[in-house]
Amino acid sequence: MKKIRLLHNPTAGDEEHDKKELIKMVESAGYECLYCSVKKEGWDKKEEDTDLLLVAGGDGTVRKAVKKLLKGKIADEPWPPIVIVPLGTANNIATTLGVQDQSPEEVIASLASARPKKFDTGHLEGTGDEHFFLESFGYGIFPYLMMQMKKRDIPGAETPEESLRAGLEMLYQLILAYEPRHCSLQVDGADHSGKYIMAEVMNTRMLGPNIGLAMDSDPGDGQLEVVLIAEADKGKFAAFIMDKINDIEASYDFTTIRGRAIAISWDGTHVHTDDEVIRIGKEEKVRIQLQPGALEFLITGPAK
Repeated sequence: MKKIRLLHNPTAGDEEHDKKELIKMVESAGYECLYCSVKKEGWDKKEEDTDLLLVAGGDGTVRKAVKKLLKGKIADEPWPPIVIVPLGTANNIATTLGVQDQSPEEVIASLASARPKKFDTGHLEGTGDEHFFLESFGYGIFPYLMMQMKKRDIPGAETPEESLRAGLEMLYQLILAYEPRHCSLQVDGADHSGKYIMAEVMNTRMLGPNIGLAMDSDPGDGQLEVVLIAEADKGKFAAFIMDKINDIEASYDFTTIRGRAIAISWDGTHVHTDDEVIRIGKEEKVRIQLQPGALEFLITGPAK
């Protein structure tokens, strides 16, 4: 019998699926289930002979699990592949992998036919401690959006959908108020420096409250997408966000540069790596190196 290690965030999203329900689903599908809540001590304890990691939660839960894996605290040898059960609010990683609409029942029922998918990561130098990102790294508007959202409760946001909308509304106001800053940027040796309100190095298609900045991104293609919003595009970006607030499907051509080795600094002190905000020295040079195929996910559901 194959052994599944279930890493669960019981507070993710709308909290519809509890521990007992998830364990029952896994065992009914014919697997041995080792349950761990990522909210409790010891969840990252190493277990021998685990065939699969089932991560039930949102983007933060996936990153938390992967961070332990990359530091070797669950396994000192190559770790088993990861399957995402998308239970979070944004689920940007699951969306990039095409599994965002699958229920836990659907994910677990199709484990036997899941397909492997390599997933790159971005390695960061110059951010203090060693950091990496799965989704994105960036300067400008998004670190400030994250800080504001963590600072105060979002009034009236009781569901994931309401939380996403509130985040978009907050982002819209930030765009209007934010002053462009100078960014020194080199991508694979070519210079792209300029004044921007945002510079995001993307590995997934979306970030934050489901903002699709790199919808053609493939996290296993050995390339990162550097998305830039210049001073002249501030109004167009604000209009794009307003369309999302109003549930209007709209496309926007963002300035995007693809590359593997990136050097970047900003006339500011705050950056973000995925959902973590970091304070660094003003105009501190950060170097980003792609780590191709650092992870492997299993993709459930029908092939697309």
